Amino acid sequence: MVSTFAPQAAGDLNFLKKLNRSSILGTVRRYPGATRADIAARTQLTKATVGGVVQALLERGWLREGELQPRGGGRPGRALYLDDAHHVLLGADVGVRGLRIVACTLGGEVLLQRYVTQAPTTPDETAAHLADLIRTMRHDPLIADRHCLGLGVTVPGPVSPEQPILRLAPNLGWVDVALLEVLRGHLPDIDGIWLLDNEANAAAFGEFYFHDGIPPESIVYISAASGIGSGLVTGDNYPLVLRGMQGLVGEIGHTIVQPDGPYCHCGNRGCAETLVSGWAIRAALGIDDTQNLEAAIAARGDDAEVNAVLQRAGEALGILMLNLHHTLNPAMLVLGGSLIRLGVPLVTPALAYFEAHQNDLLRGTQRVPVKVIHDSTFTAARGAAAEVMAKAALEA
Repeated sequence: MVSTFAPQAAGDLNFLKKLNRSSILGTVRRYPGATRADIAARTQLTKATVGGVVQALLERGWLREGELQPRGGGRPGRALYLDDAHHVLLGADVGVRGLRIVACTLGGEVLLQRYVTQAPTTPDETAAHLADLIRTMRHDPLIADRHCLGLGVTVPGPVSPEQPILRLAPNLGWVDVALLEVLRGHLPDIDGIWLLDNEANAAAFGEFYFHDGIPPESIVYISAASGIGSGLVTGDNYPLVLRGMQGLVGEIGHTIVQPDGPYCHCGNRGCAETLVSGWAIRAALGIDDTQNLEAAIAARGDDAEVNAVLQRAGEALGILMLNLHHTLNPAMLVLGGSLIRLGVPLVTPALAYFEAHQNDLLRGTQRVPVKVIHDSTFTAARGAAAEVMAKAALEA
């Protein structure tokens, strides 16, 4: 499987130094207040290595020292924390129905966020609009004096594992778009890491990387919005996003659930998106593309047709959850995306189907936890910022 941050050749001492730095930062992120001795014990690095890396990170404003931590019979050590005062991470999400941007600290705290609705346009027009939003945010007094570590951008489609090219966004009508190249021309002052990723992959990465405390062994994030996608992240201080040879890992919306079924925007027939997606629900209920889906459904109250469509869509979502459970077997599933705001009529049948069938194969009692994010407006953008942080940690 092709993955993010693939390890380099054995014997690369410079890369080993990068891994040590990333591991130390990851330890401090997961164990705030850890001392140098604690870090050495957890990472199995020598105290001299830890001391040298920590000193460099203190000087660069990545870490800060806190209170003395007493140790039984030994010399007390200084608590270490991520320094959230000097740097900023930028993340942007190009969605089917709008643009979202965030500015985050090293610890994932969102300092600023912006969301504007925008109908699908050309890549050039979208890049120009996005650049205006980013430029305005960058000059906001709250972050203007911070050092920018980079910009991560997410898109609603598979991205090439080898280069930052959006291969296809069926719901935007974009094919083989080098969005970062277009965007760079509008943002010459943004330095640091630049990266492009699928929005579900980035959201999964953010849920894993900025997880409070120790994250589970692996997380699958399911993005249920205008389209349906998913991302899988696993690892430790060095997280991996599974992508596949062509970047198609997680494209569950285009798995076939109804052979010879309705045509999908991708051109195939019977894709899961024809049952559970924003555009499929709109088509089934006759809701115009210009209307807000949540408001239009709420206005119809306890309509039998609405309930039937959402029940069917929810069960289809539950089937996708079960398929991911059986094929990827993550330690946690996370449900997000704009469709989750439709609430109980959609989410309850999805969770019920998954709960009823997740142990059919093993006949066991162990449950895979499911986290539901009811408002994931900025989840993908924050995940892109997390990817910037992880990559910058290797190059700090």
